[in-house]
Amino acid sequence: MSKQRFGELVEAALALVPEAFVEYLEEVAVEVRDRPTPRQLKSVGTRRGNLLLGLYHGRPRTQRSVEDSGALPDVIYLFQEPIELLCNQEDEVIEQVRKTVLHEIGHHFGLGEDDLDELGYA
Repeated sequence: MSKQRFGELVEAALALVPEAFVEYLEEVAVEVRDRPTPRQLKSVGTRRGNLLLGLYHGRPRTQRSVEDSGALPDVIYLFQEPIELLCNQEDEVIEQVRKTVLHEIGHHFGLGEDDLDELGYA
């Protein structure tokens, strides 16, 4: 899949975020990368052979205070190659991108892996 098409899928997934949450995502950058760096894999404890589809880098809204001003903006990374490796057809890629975007947004709002699993975004 081309980078442009994959980017379009990410934009489509972001467009599905309910309006009530959108204003809290205005300062969150969303970046598409080919694959995670070794440092990113290590930061989340991804073991050799496992895939990292996305990554939220920042401080969840539930842990912020007035002392957080001046911090670097939060970033959500989507990793195209691992998502494509997991999927066989474009409709699977579309669904996985949607799920991964919502998963990483969930981290931004302070949800943990168990919470996201219960919501179907694990």
